[in-house]
Amino acid sequence: MKNNNDNFSFEISLSVLNHLGRNLYRSFATVLGEAISNAWDADAKNVSIYINKKGNSFFIKDDGVGMTSDDFQNKFLKIGYSKRKDGGSASPKGRPYIGRKGIGKLALLSCADKITVISKTKSSKYIGGVIDNSGLDKAITEDLTPKEYSLGSWTESTFATHTKDHKHGTIIYFEGIKDGIQNSLEFLKKIVALYFRFSLLDKTFNIFIDGEKITHESLNDLAEKTEFLWKINEHKDPYVQSLEKRFTPEKNEQRDIVLKGTKVKGFIASVERPRDLKIMTTEERIGIDLFVNGRLRERDILKHIPTSRVAENYLYGQIHFNELDSGDDIFTSSREGVVADDPKYKKFLDTLRKSVILKIVEDWDKWRIAHRKDGDSENERMTPRDRKSMELFNTVSKEYTVTGKSKHKKKIDTWVNDLADDAQYNFGSYAECFVSENLIRNYIGEKKITLSKEAKTEIAKWKKVETESKNKGNVSIGIRKNNSDLSYLSMNDLAYLVDKAKDPTKEACLARDANEYKPIRDSLAHTALLTDAAKKKLTSVYENIKGRLITLLSGKA
Repeated sequence: MKNNNDNFSFEISLSVLNHLGRNLYRSFATVLGEAISNAWDADAKNVSIYINKKGNSFFIKDDGVGMTSDDFQNKFLKIGYSKRKDGGSASPKGRPYIGRKGIGKLALLSCADKITVISKTKSSKYIGGVIDNSGLDKAITEDLTPKEYSLGSWTESTFATHTKDHKHGTIIYFEGIKDGIQNSLEFLKKIVALYFRFSLLDKTFNIFIDGEKITHESLNDLAEKTEFLWKINEHKDPYVQSLEKRFTPEKNEQRDIVLKGTKVKGFIASVERPRDLKIMTTEERIGIDLFVNGRLRERDILKHIPTSRVAENYLYGQIHFNELDSGDDIFTSSREGVVADDPKYKKFLDTLRKSVILKIVEDWDKWRIAHRKDGDSENERMTPRDRKSMELFNTVSKEYTVTGKSKHKKKIDTWVNDLADDAQYNFGSYAECFVSENLIRNYIGEKKITLSKEAKTEIAKWKKVETESKNKGNVSIGIRKNNSDLSYLSMNDLAYLVDKAKDPTKEACLARDANEYKPIRDSLAHTALLTDAAKKKLTSVYENIKGRLITLLSGKA
C-alpha cells in the first residue's frame, strides 16, 4: 500500500541543495554517524542498523520521539533548521544536542540512489516520503522549484518487519548504495564501537547491528594487542576498564595524567606493532581521535601536533572535550573536522601536545626498553651505543623465552631481566674492545712493526693452548679468519708494540692505559658481570685508549 500523507518537499532551492551537500559526505561511516546522531538528539534509547549486502541496502531504525507531519515538513526537510535556534542546547532528556547547522540531513543524499524516511510519534501515525536521486537530478536540471518537486510515496510493505511493535521513532531505508556496501559486518561493528561513544554520556543509549548490541567487546582484538595505557583526568570508559583487567605487570604498563584547569578527558594507548592499528585487512587505521559530546569530530588529531617521534606510529586513543561545543560553531561543514584556526581548538591542541603527548613518548620509550623491546632510536635519554646494545640483548634474549605456563618461566624471565642493565654495558664495551684491538692489529701490519721477543713468546703460548683445546674438542676446522700471529695478542701486548713510552710516569702512551685496561677487559671477554667501580674504570681508561688510538691512526703521534 502506497502512503502519501502530504505533498512533502524540500524547504530550499534545489540548485542550492545540489551545491551545498549532495557530495558533502564521502564515507559510509559518516552517513551512519549522521543517522545515529539524529537518533541521539531525538532522545532515542536504541538505534538498530539492518544491512543487506546482497541487496545493496540497509535500514536504520530508532525509538526516539519521532516526527509529526509538521515536524517532517518544517524541520527535517527545512535545510538549515537547527534545534538550537531558540537557545536550546540539550534535548528534553538533557542530552547535549549534536546537530548545529541543520544541514546534517544532507548526508542522507550522499550514499544511496533512493532514501525513504518514515516517522511517528506516540500520538500520530506514520508519515514520510521517498527521496529519489534520479528524480532529484532531473528536477535540478530542469530548474524546478522545491514545490514542483515533491517527495515520492512510501510503501508500507517495505517497512512491515520494522514497524511491528515500533511505538515511536524514525526509520530510514537506503536503496542502491552508490559505492556498494564494501565492508564486512565485523568491520562495521568495529567502526561503530570505535567512533560512536554516546553511551559514555548516557548508558541507556544502545546501538545494534543486525540485532547484535555493539559494545567494547567488538574491539577485543585491539585490546589484546595493546601494551601501554595513559588515562587522562580519571577517564571512565568500559573499553579502558577492559584493558585494565587484561593488563599484567609482565607485559603492560599504565599511568594517570592529570590536566589541571581543563575538562579534557580520555585515554591514549599503544600497541605492540604499528600494523596492529589497522582495522582488519583494510587500510583504515586507528589513531588518536577527538570526540565532542560522544560524537567523533576529528580523526587523527596528531596530524595537527606532530612530534616526529617513533612512538606516534604505535598510539591510538580517544580525547573527549565537550566544551568545544559550548560557544560558536567551530566544526566544518562536512562535520568531519574542526576549524583549524579556532583559538579554543588551538589552545586545546597546544595543551595536549605539551602536557600529554610529549610525556607519553618519553614513557613509551622507557617502558619499551624495560619490557625488552625496541624504543625510540632518536630519544637522547640513552646513547646510541647503549640503545643498540639493548636492542641486541633483546633480540638474543628472546631466544631464551620459555613459552606456555611452565613453572620455570617466571624464574627464567627474572634471570634474563636481571641481566639487562649489565648487558647494556657489556655488549657495547665488548664492541669497543673488538673494534679498537683489530684497528691496532691493522695499524701494526700497515707499519710493518717488528714483533718483540715478549710478543713472540705470548703468541707461542696461546697457539699451544688453542691447539690443545682443538684436539680435546676434536675440532679440525680453522677457527681464526685471519691466521695472523697478531690475532693471538690482546690490547696490552699490542699497545707495547706500537706506543710504549720511555718513562710511562711522564709521557702519555697506549701501553700505560692498556695495563689498567687488561684485567677488566679479560673479565668482560669471559662474560663476567662487572661491578659499578669496574665499569667506571673501564669506561675512563677506554676513553684514553680511544683518544690515543685516534691520534696514532691519524698520523699525528
